[in-house]
Amino acid sequence: MKPRYQVSRAAVDLIKRFEGYRMKAAQLPDGRWTLGYGHTLTARAGASVSEQDAEALLLYDLITVAHAVNENVYAPLNQNQFDALVCFAFNIGTENFVRSAVLRRLNEGAALQAACEMEMWRKADFEGERIVIDALVRRRSAEKALFLTPTDGHWVAAPSSVLRPKVDYDASKLVPSQAPAAITTALNGDKAVALREDGSPAPALGNGPSASEQAAAAVGARLEAILPDETATATPVPGLITPVQDLVLPEPPAPALAAAAPSQFFYVKPELPAALQPVATPFQLTPEEPVAEEAFTPPAPPIAEPAVEPVAAVEPELFETPRPAASGSLFNLGGFSTSGPVELEPQEVAFAHVQPHAFGGISLLVSLGLLGLALFGGGILWNLSVGANEGLSPIKMFGWGASVIGMICFATSAYLLMRRLGDPEPQDED
Repeated sequence: MKPRYQVSRAAVDLIKRFEGYRMKAAQLPDGRWTLGYGHTLTARAGASVSEQDAEALLLYDLITVAHAVNENVYAPLNQNQFDALVCFAFNIGTENFVRSAVLRRLNEGAALQAACEMEMWRKADFEGERIVIDALVRRRSAEKALFLTPTDGHWVAAPSSVLRPKVDYDASKLVPSQAPAAITTALNGDKAVALREDGSPAPALGNGPSASEQAAAAVGARLEAILPDETATATPVPGLITPVQDLVLPEPPAPALAAAAPSQFFYVKPELPAALQPVATPFQLTPEEPVAEEAFTPPAPPIAEPAVEPVAAVEPELFETPRPAASGSLFNLGGFSTSGPVELEPQEVAFAHVQPHAFGGISLLVSLGLLGLALFGGGILWNLSVGANEGLSPIKMFGWGASVIGMICFATSAYLLMRRLGDPEPQDED
């Protein structure tokens, strides 16, 4: 079960120092009365109290505050933290304490953040405005210091040589934008009144306008110079930009400016040649309209030239083509001898003219056949050199594969060669 703390002497002394002792009752601006150390519950007009009785009244008021702190704080606390929270709740009121960020941070387990949140309660309504009060800043600092003071007196060391402090921009909200106002409250008299010490409003930080205000003023002056009001004079002022209404826009270029010099920034549309100018008269589909046949006549298709010249125009004396030998063999290139120039018959001349590449094809087939014989014989010799004990090893498979490829090459070349020599392409007669 969470222990219930009692208010210690440290909390009582802290509250007495910042509340101040009022011997006679004084009326507050809202109509209530106050007496002693901020006691309002039983205070009335004309009442007075001694210091001992005022402290007793303070202890009586702190019972309710301590109960509110014990009931709403669920995080573990020490005595100093409890006393600081009681002083804080007594000053802002238990209703504000219950909905404050200080209590929320405490219940989240963030004690240090809760101590920093105390400093947010430093403003009060004074003379129709909400300002930062110097006494409240000091009171929050004292309560925060008490909250962070360890009960055993053991402070954690943070030497400057090891931990050099840096600027924390997240804490910028803790710095007031205006200097806190020094307010004094008279503890004597029938009215509880707060007055400024110097009688002047709280001055703003800095001796002049801020950098943001100066920039905004410069931008405003610039806009006024560029976009003046309609009632402003149109007389140009030296050093300022000419108003917009004084600027004369150039007239659009006339058609006569098409031939202007290139230095002028006008677009000149190029003129088309007379041959490419569009016809002004509309197109009419009438029989009387002449049609230029030369312009629309499609090109004549090319006439295929005969691949073979006429036999009568061929002179047999000009051909030196090998004549067929009496007995053909494989090594005389298909039955043609390599003797000197002979006379050919007309049909032979036509055949020689049509198939001049026969010698190249035959030599290629012969080379393919020789290659096949070489592969076949090489594969057989390879297997014989390996031996019969190897079985179907990869080495013998290589030899058999070479032999098979050689056989295929030889058979293919022989077939094509026999077909080339035995069945030449016939020549069409005219």
